[in-house]
Order: sequence, then C-alpha cells, then structure tokens
Amino acid sequence: MAHEHHDHDHQHGHDHEHSELGEMDLRVRALETVLAAKGYIDPAALDVLIDTYQTKIGPRNGARVVARAWADPAFRDWLQRDANAAIASLGYTGRQGEHMVAVMNTPEEHHMVVCTLCSCYPWPVLGLPPTWYKSAPYRSRAVKDPRGVLADFGVTLPEATGIRVWDSTAEVRYLVIPMRPPGSDGLTEEQLAALVTRDSMIGTGLARSPAEAA
Repeated sequence: MAHEHHDHDHQHGHDHEHSELGEMDLRVRALETVLAAKGYIDPAALDVLIDTYQTKIGPRNGARVVARAWADPAFRDWLQRDANAAIASLGYTGRQGEHMVAVMNTPEEHHMVVCTLCSCYPWPVLGLPPTWYKSAPYRSRAVKDPRGVLADFGVTLPEATGIRVWDSTAEVRYLVIPMRPPGSDGLTEEQLAALVTRDSMIGTGLARSPAEAA
C-alpha cells in the first residue's frame, strides 16, 4: 500500500462506531435550533443551501464525470492529465472544487481518499461530505488499516490488489474513478451514471452492477 500524506502531524484513533455518528447528528441539530432561535441563521435559507448541495451539487455530478470517463477514452485521458479542466467542461466548478486530481482504480490498484487533518472534500462533484468521512475514527484508521476499513464498508479486495490512500488537503482534492462493472457495455452515459455511488468515488465502495441498479 502506498500512502500520500501531505505533512499532517496529528494523533489518530479509530473505532468506526455508528453510535458516535448518531450523537454528532443530534449535536448538529441542537446547534442549528439554538442558532435559529437566536436569529443567527435563517432555517429556510439553510434548507435551500442543503438542498442545493444534495440535489444540484451532489454525487450525481461526480457520477456523470465517471460515466463520461468510462464511455469516452479521450475524456478519461484528459481527466488524468488535467482533472480541473475536464470536470469544468461538464459545468462542475466552484468552491472546494479547485485543484482536483482524478485517480483511476484498476485490478492492480485501488484508491481511497481521506482527509486526516479535517474534512477537505470536493463539494462540486460529490456534494456534502458524509458524516463518517469527517469523523476522527475514519480519518485515522483509513491510514493505518485501509483494508480493514474497506471490510467495514463491505468491500473485500483480492490480496494482490494494492491499496493507495490519498490524503486530501486544501491544496488538492481527489476523485476516485471506480472500475467499470462487467456487463455495462452498451449502456448510455445516463445509465452508466446510475451505477456510480458516492462511496465508489471516495474509494470506500465499488460501482454497482447493472443488475443491482435495475
């Protein structure tokens, strides 16, 4: 396994516990209630912002990037050379979408993304980061035991497949291009995009088969 680590110097500890994530959600909701009651935030405006990132600037954008890369070898090559320009050509740009790098999964090498320092994440193509991505448990164990983390997500790779962990920062963010699933020949880009999951673009999941997406 190769690990790209951008000079982050901090302690790690990991227990992938869903109870902790549930408590975090409750804390966020409580904080939103207090801030709204004090007039610091407008709940309606907050709902619009969240909806924008979930339905308009969400994983579906990244899925379209992946589908184009699967269907168009020239676009795939462009994505590898200059991910910023290739992604922007599809209209996906914006804050936290700068300095993008696309990494391609192969039978020999599987890529996984983490931000050990905080939660740097490519919002324009993946939307809001999942709660587990921001948690200290994931951020530490992804570095120390990536194969174990993948197993937690239900992904078991062949022993011969290497795992490369990329550490996202404010200077560079990563988009994993999962392997195209067997049986997807002849599908349109729209149909291919339906096979792409958010987790597969982080590297903690795989693309769905056509049968699973049906």
